[in-house]
Amino acid sequence: MTQSNEQPPAGQAASGDLSAEALSAEDRKIITLARSARARNGVAEGAAVRDETGRTYVAGTVDLPSLRLSALRTAVAMAVASGATSLEAAAVVSGAETATEEDRAAVRDLGGAATPVLLAGPDGTLRTRVTAG
Repeated sequence: MTQSNEQPPAGQAASGDLSAEALSAEDRKIITLARSARARNGVAEGAAVRDETGRTYVAGTVDLPSLRLSALRTAVAMAVASGATSLEAAAVVSGAETATEEDRAAVRDLGGAATPVLLAGPDGTLRTRVTAG
């Protein structure tokens, strides 16, 4: 059996197995961290990103009168502020069905168009895997 290395069109969901068993341990970790941030902070979304060295950055939604950031944009900002130069992967735990273009753009700015963005539901179940492109 051969596997295709073809990438889906920019921002499109990757086909294939979305089960927890299909995720790497590192990807399961960032989903778990994102889910924990969401629960701990009682916010709409939790997110985590993994940089080029394997370090992770975790954030929740910021919703202040003067500053509003999604959890994923906050996690990307934390990575940049900490000196990350690239991203390997990003994960969002949310009630939303898709990752927004703005969130994917933030990941793309740091990690490139092929960086995977994992979207999981509040229970941590992977819903979709898209690229930042």
